[in-house]
Amino acid sequence: MHTKQDLLAHLSALGVDPGGTLMVHISYKAVGETEGRGDTVLDALSEYMRPGLLVLPSHTWDNVGLRNPVMDVLYTPSCVGVLTELFRKREGVFRSLHPTHSLAAAGADAEEFVSGEERIETPCGKGGAYYKLWERDAQILLIGVNFTRNTYIHGVEEWDNAGGSVSPNKTDLYVINRQGSRLYTPQYRHCAPLGSETFSKLEPFALQQGILFMGRFGDATARLMRANPLRAMTAAFLREDARYLLRY
Repeated sequence: MHTKQDLLAHLSALGVDPGGTLMVHISYKAVGETEGRGDTVLDALSEYMRPGLLVLPSHTWDNVGLRNPVMDVLYTPSCVGVLTELFRKREGVFRSLHPTHSLAAAGADAEEFVSGEERIETPCGKGGAYYKLWERDAQILLIGVNFTRNTYIHGVEEWDNAGGSVSPNKTDLYVINRQGSRLYTPQYRHCAPLGSETFSKLEPFALQQGILFMGRFGDATARLMRANPLRAMTAAFLREDARYLLRY
């Protein structure tokens, strides 16, 4: 059974920068049995990143759409794992006002980091929180999941002109903010037929180029990388073939 101290040691061994910005995608099941369960996993991440900024997805793309066009920032659950749902509800955590791809953040300048997403009209558009990961050269940590869950790459698709990744038509969506006001937040949504399933073909290249570092967190395989070199590598493939990520 893993303790919080075990998990803190694993983050240190991985080379996570506690004073930087860390984006985490995590499978709770993959971490294995932990003393204190999910709260201890989040406690370890939060404690380690206390000097910096900890970011987790709190996406709602699976439960906000044409049939249910409203995302309530306080009440609409995350659809990307039990730990993301626990995290977004924690004291001191701020959730962005994106209707389908919100992020939740805690720590240094968390409120500023998630601000403005109600004005972003694509899942990971320029000026939004995913773009800020690139601006900060944030670290991205995949725990118990592989590149197919690396949403940041969707951002690179948008910023570096991947073909066919975003719909040409808007969907009318809305967000209810913390004050109860309803905001109009229309979206050009993801439409690539294979979604993020093709992102795994980037992983061997990231290893070869020294962008990706492997380790462990609990029982899970952990993958750590920085946002800037990952974008540069992916953008190079897209310059050669704008539809590179639309095929296995």
